[in-house]
Amino acid sequence: MEYTWLGHASMRLALGDQVLLIDPWLSNNPAFPDDRRAEALAGATAILLTHGHFDHASEIVEVAGETGVPVYTMVELAGHLAEAHGLETVGFNKGGTVQIGTVAVTMVAATHSSTMGGAATPVGDPVGFMIEADGRTVYVSGDTDVMADMAIWNDLHAPEIGILCAGGHYTMDMKRAAYAATKLFAFKTVIPVHYQTIPLLAQTADELVAAAPGVDVKTPAVLEPITL
Repeated sequence: MEYTWLGHASMRLALGDQVLLIDPWLSNNPAFPDDRRAEALAGATAILLTHGHFDHASEIVEVAGETGVPVYTMVELAGHLAEAHGLETVGFNKGGTVQIGTVAVTMVAATHSSTMGGAATPVGDPVGFMIEADGRTVYVSGDTDVMADMAIWNDLHAPEIGILCAGGHYTMDMKRAAYAATKLFAFKTVIPVHYQTIPLLAQTADELVAAAPGVDVKTPAVLEPITL
């Protein structure tokens, strides 16, 4: 499994026979170098979208067009993207699982909000994903606070890797992400996202590292692939 951070909460995840783009926000992402766009998108086979906020979905039409791959997301958001922009989408809902090649993706809840566009049009609920391939599972939290449901998902899915929003202000912070990682999940590895991008957000993961002893907290640079 190979993970590549694209800055903020955007990422590439190569596992099984798939290369997944998750919440691909590249243009106007302060953390992403525009001259490496082709590298970020190369080989993508599907897009997962957690919710409609601009820092996750504002470039979904362009990215889907450039890659020519379908977008998997909450059913209302999928319908909006298909009707308004003609995108190929697969809509599903919390508790549902879709099979993308050899990769199984289960949608789980997130506690946040989800709107799109200047009029703040509601586009269904925000979500996270449990992504499984080759007998391993990774949890991508999307934007959320810590919540008790996470303990149930640990029992059901036993993810060994957590990719957790942790920047604070708009999502859970490093302390709360550490609580989720150590009290509700049993992760071997945690990767923080949704931080460093703007001054309002945490600029380092030091607090997460300190509060999650025994967990391997990885903080790769943008576009630095790591093997998990």
